[in-house]
Amino acid sequence: MVLRFQTTEGHGDACGQGHDVASTRASVESALSAADDIDSSEIVVSILGTYVVLEGFVRQKAHVERAVEIAEDVVGKGHVRSRMLRR
Repeated sequence: MVLRFQTTEGHGDACGQGHDVASTRASVESALSAADDIDSSEIVVSILGTYVVLEGFVRQKAHVERAVEIAEDVVGKGHVRSRMLRR
């Protein structure tokens, strides 16, 4: 089975049509944990309106950028905000 996540720019429109906040959060969390190039164990995903907010800690600055990239692949470019810090 292949799961496809929404990648269009109309993420806000989809939420208005019943796109579930919990499923969006779970999709982003799943995509982050599946990525083998970053450690996402200390990244917390939350939803604020039509934005996905990533909070927590990563080991390298490049991991911040990569986590945002992964989340944007799920919800669309421009719908992700990062509050992550490098340890």
